[in-house]
Amino acid sequence: MRVVAAMSGGVDSAVAASRMLEAGHEVVGVHLALSQSAATLRESARGCCTIEDAGDARRVADKLGIPFYVWDMAERFKADVVEDFVAEYEAGRTPNPCLRCNEKIKFAALLDKALALGFDAVATGHYAQIVEGPNGRELHRAVDMAKDQSYVLGVLDADQLAHSFFPLGDTTKPQIREEAASKGFYVANKPDSHDICFIADGDTQGYLAKRLGKQPGDIVDSDGEVVGRHEGAYGFTVGQRRGLGLKVPREDHAKRYVVDVQPKTNTVVVGTADLLGVDVIEAEHARWPGPPPSGEVRLGAQLRAHGEEFPAWVCADGERVTVRLDERTRGVAPGQSVVLYEGTRVVGSATITATARAPR
Repeated sequence: MRVVAAMSGGVDSAVAASRMLEAGHEVVGVHLALSQSAATLRESARGCCTIEDAGDARRVADKLGIPFYVWDMAERFKADVVEDFVAEYEAGRTPNPCLRCNEKIKFAALLDKALALGFDAVATGHYAQIVEGPNGRELHRAVDMAKDQSYVLGVLDADQLAHSFFPLGDTTKPQIREEAASKGFYVANKPDSHDICFIADGDTQGYLAKRLGKQPGDIVDSDGEVVGRHEGAYGFTVGQRRGLGLKVPREDHAKRYVVDVQPKTNTVVVGTADLLGVDVIEAEHARWPGPPPSGEVRLGAQLRAHGEEFPAWVCADGERVTVRLDERTRGVAPGQSVVLYEGTRVVGSATITATARAPR
């Protein structure tokens, strides 16, 4: 096969490209230029896709003896990921930009371009496994659960999965670093990128404040009493406890959390932990890597990238999904994604639009 190896400049994508080459494929390395200020060298290893990363990826490609190109997708990334991220927070939702990047950039823009140029597939350094099942290819969790990235790949559809390779899914991260070192890759001990790649300092609230400006409003308790002020409701997310700056303490001194963000009135609602628990989740924009479930089925639901999996009853209706958790869980916010599992297999994903508490 002719395969595009997406090379971020890190150790994972380096080993993924190497493994695809060793498997006998014709491999071309591609680095995605996603930053509009990529000329700035990274200082803290928090992000990715800088000129430094492109250089690291090129060194690996040279070591492997494969062609290497940089594809400029900065405008597409800005529109589909960065602006979407800002708009979601402004609307009172909590987005996951990594899922959006996988959906819109790595497995839409990148894969579409690769197929248009005559390539057969794209390989990435994600930690997940592809297994041949009775209905074709299936997406499964990685062997290394500490690094498992099947959650952020839950946005793939069956056609995208058919043109994808994840060569690292059967290996642990320490083994990947050992393999990189044995091949003489400069990036063998390079730190992992983390947090949101386009917010280099990790200060999401500060980033949003610069983009959206100050929008002062009230913080109210669950009974409607004003207990504080904020500089922008967009800077808060359901389940948040720190940084609330409340001026009126509760008489019982119980800790308070954000239980709702109301962008129309620019209000943040806080309450005690018992108000955070929800067990009914409504979601839309469903994506299915394989056949969608029929009727009400028993599945596992994961609500965060490295979060717990909760047993649930799931009912899918086209692009809409209803998830009924066995037990209430906290901190579930509109804009987040719910990814559904049957054992280790990813059944599908959807974007959370609303939550509720079933009567007990």
